[in-house]
Amino acid sequence: MTQFDKTNVQFEQALAECRALFEKKLHDYKASWRILRPTALTDQLFIKAKRIRSLEIKKESLVGEGIRPEFIALINYGIVGLIQLAKGFADTVDINNAEAMALYDKHAQEALELMKRKNHDYDEAWRGMRVSSYTDLILTKIERIKEIENLQGETLVSEGIDANYMDIINYAVFGVIKLSEEDDNATA
Repeated sequence: MTQFDKTNVQFEQALAECRALFEKKLHDYKASWRILRPTALTDQLFIKAKRIRSLEIKKESLVGEGIRPEFIALINYGIVGLIQLAKGFADTVDINNAEAMALYDKHAQEALELMKRKNHDYDEAWRGMRVSSYTDLILTKIERIKEIENLQGETLVSEGIDANYMDIINYAVFGVIKLSEEDDNATA
């Protein structure tokens, strides 16, 4: 198995874990996230990424949850962001769980395909990065989204919000993979 094949498998496993959690939350809450306007979704991504950075710096969690669950949340909220961009926000829950899962799967597959293309071009560079760098890059992407929102999408040369969501998803998946590898190495 090549390193690229290993990455693809790990990426798919991480997405499957995120999907399982998303589906369980969908059972409990339905697609209540359909009510989120773009700025609220951006702020939700922001607080998740800030918590990761805080935990990385402080090296202690008083809530008891670690960094990995926050990366998973970033992945799921990133996919929600892509759905919201495509559908717009709603005043009530306007899709059923099966529709929500189909949309989730569509955007997760798009993130996987983008990662494969970028990973080919960047030649597995993400493996040489620190997890804290993923956090900082995610926070940068969130700041870019805020600016694009403030400009009401009227950018001159920048990628759109969707591209930033995709990058957030991919960096967060890399974080999940790296943290899983660290956990595996610690128990080996």
